[in-house]
Amino acid sequence: MFSKACEYGIKAIIYIASQSMQGRRVKIGEVVEHIDSPEAFTAKIVGALVKENIVQSVTGPYGGFYIDRHRMDQIMMIDIVSAIDGDSIFNGCGLGLKECDDEQPCPMHNKFVQIRADLKSMLNSTSILELAQGLETGKSTLMRL
Repeated sequence: MFSKACEYGIKAIIYIASQSMQGRRVKIGEVVEHIDSPEAFTAKIVGALVKENIVQSVTGPYGGFYIDRHRMDQIMMIDIVSAIDGDSIFNGCGLGLKECDDEQPCPMHNKFVQIRADLKSMLNSTSILELAQGLETGKSTLMRL
């Protein structure tokens, strides 16, 4: 559903948020270890999220990535998806046709309209705080064991 970059970005942000809740900053090596992702690719994605002001970064020996606790309930999943993938998941054809709309729909077009609306609603109403709390309580995981 999401691009690989977006999947890694979401997992990285959830991990960073969970550690930030404990007052910790994390280095990129720790992030990739806990989300099982390629380091250079993940660093590039997290760097883009720093530029979008979704995650903060401090350099130096005590530095790392973090998210301010008071902002975690304001950062929604749609912010991450939009920063990495843009709005292509809400547009474009579900079958990959160059042109597909209400006037000339692909066979899947009308089914995708509701799925996209539901997905957008979920992304708009799900905060990083909510996902990080699920990780903290053990109700969710970022890696298969």
